[in-house]
Amino acid sequence: MEAVTMLYKRWWQCAGACSSDQVLIAQLYDELSRAYAQPSRHYHTQKHIEVLLVWSDEYKSQLQHPAVVDFAIFYHDAVYKASRSDNEEQSARIAKERLAQLHFPMEEINAVSEFILATKTHTLNASVYAADLMWFLDFDLSILGAEEEAYFEYVKQIRSEFKIYPDLLYKPGRRKVLQYFLNKEFIFKTDEFRTRFEEKAKMNLRQELERLT
Repeated sequence: MEAVTMLYKRWWQCAGACSSDQVLIAQLYDELSRAYAQPSRHYHTQKHIEVLLVWSDEYKSQLQHPAVVDFAIFYHDAVYKASRSDNEEQSARIAKERLAQLHFPMEEINAVSEFILATKTHTLNASVYAADLMWFLDFDLSILGAEEEAYFEYVKQIRSEFKIYPDLLYKPGRRKVLQYFLNKEFIFKTDEFRTRFEEKAKMNLRQELERLT
C-alpha cells in the first residue's frame, strides 16, 4: 500500500501542475494503476515505477526537465506484455494521448515519447533532452547493479513474466539480451551510475549468463 500511496501523491503532483481537471487526473491515475497491477506482471509493477521516482528525487538537481523524466517514468511500461514486440511504441502512444489531455506542452510530450522509445535499445538521441534521457535510462537499468540477492530476485520476476515461453525459447533470447549489454563499453550513461553500478552490473550479468548455459 505504501508504494501505491507514494505513486498516487506523485501523480497528482505531476498531473496537477498541468491541469485543474481533477476528474481527468483521477481517471488517468486509475488507468495507470490498473496497468501496473496486471497479474501477468512480476517486475514491471508499481514498485518498479516507485523505485525510478525515488531515483528521480535523488538526482533532481541534475535534471533539466524533471517533469519530462517523471512522466516518462510513469508511462514507460504502460503497456507490457511478453508476447508482443511493440510495448514501447504502444506505451509511447498512450503517453502522448494522455499527456495531451493534460495540456502538457507538446515539445515535452514528444520528449516523453522519445524517452519511452529509447528504453527499447537503451540508446541515446541527439535532442536537447539528451542529458535527462541519460539519467532516465540509468534509473531504468539500476537493478542491473543491485546486490546479488536483489538482482537474482529480479531475474526470477522477469522469468515469471515470460512464463508463456519454455526454456528452449526463453534462454536463447535472454542470453542475447545479456550479451547485448555486456558487449557495450558501458552499460550506464552517466558518470555517476558508472561509478556506482557498472562493475557490479557486469558481474551480475556474467553470473546470470553462466547460469543460463
